[in-house]
Amino acid sequence: MENPISCPDPKEVILKTVEELVGEMGLSCEVKIEETQEEPKNLICNVRTQDSRYLIGQHGINLQALQHVTRLIVRKRTASKINFIVDVNFYRQEKNESLAALAGNMAQQAILEKRAITLRPMSSYERRIIHLELSLDKRIKTESVGEGEDRRIVIKPVDLINV
Repeated sequence: MENPISCPDPKEVILKTVEELVGEMGLSCEVKIEETQEEPKNLICNVRTQDSRYLIGQHGINLQALQHVTRLIVRKRTASKINFIVDVNFYRQEKNESLAALAGNMAQQAILEKRAITLRPMSSYERRIIHLELSLDKRIKTESVGEGEDRRIVIKPVDLINV
């Protein structure tokens, strides 16, 4: 990874950067860039590989690091600030879907039982997904509590708060 990529297309810069990084790790992969449908539009860099366990790591920690390093390199190689997500074998997509389902189930439980529900400790990324998923439900409120790796979300019914 010597010289900046002289390519005006941000998608191409992301694609080449990820291919280089994964190649430097001694792994083979296929990389595709897709654009999300919802606003604001984001780019998703999907990496397909047989060696996903190395790129994802335990609880996605290696994937977070890969995304961070990729963003740093891409931002150095392009003039514009490109917003994109790196995913490996659709791990993030599946994780987001399971977090959204968990959020919905726990919100329903909090409403039915008329009590606060405290979730397990989560990363800031996971907490953000839960907060966003439940932000439109006017029947509940969410808040993050705790410090560091013990930070977690509490889901409370609104009628419990107003009492």
